[in-house]
Order: sequence, then C-alpha cells, then structure tokens
Amino acid sequence: MRFAETNDSAVYLVQAYGPEGIRVGGRTLTRGLILTPERIIEDWGPQRIADLDSGHLQTLIALSPEVIVLGTGAAQVFPDPALYFAVLERRIGCEVMDTGAACRTYNILVAEGRRVAAALLPW
Repeated sequence: MRFAETNDSAVYLVQAYGPEGIRVGGRTLTRGLILTPERIIEDWGPQRIADLDSGHLQTLIALSPEVIVLGTGAAQVFPDPALYFAVLERRIGCEVMDTGAACRTYNILVAEGRRVAAALLPW
C-alpha cells in the first residue's frame, strides 16, 4: 500500500509497504527494522516472529518509547508472552499486529506526537 508523500522530512514515516518491502525515506527496506520518528535501525532482529528473543526486545526498550508497535509479517502472530513481559513490566505499551497494520498505526502515532518505536518484520 502506498501512502501520500509527507512534507515533514524531520521525521521518518512509512511511505509504502507490501511484500516487496517497507519504504521509508525514499528507500525500500526488505529485512526486519526498527523505526522511530528520529531513526531507522536496519537489519534488526529476526526475519520470523518465531525467532524473536529477549535481546531483540531489549533493543526496543533501550529507545525509551511510550509504545512499541510490533509488526509480525503478513499475519498477526503473538510471540510468547514471557518475551514481552519485560516491555510491559517497564510500563511500555506493546501492540502486536500484522506488518501492514503496524505501519499504519506507527504513522498515526507519530502524527499524534507519541514516542513510538515500530519493530517491523518482513512479509
């Protein structure tokens, strides 16, 4: 899905997403990534939600977001609850959804001025 172009180059927004990758800042990324309004962390984490481990989540926690949006690929798949307990324990919200929904939700939260980190897995 393609989004309208943004005029605010000071923040990273998802411009498009699909099986070919996630476009941010004019680049199409095809591997897992973390996205915040201020930065892109490329080649983050697992390529499948089944491979998610606590170290991957620690990278997200270190960014001090209010909420983490976890995009799990083409389908919504919940990771082992024990994995993201550390996130919830720190009073950081954690929303799990398919990657398309995560991209849309991330853009909305950025527009609202929220401190959000999106962890997006490929299709």
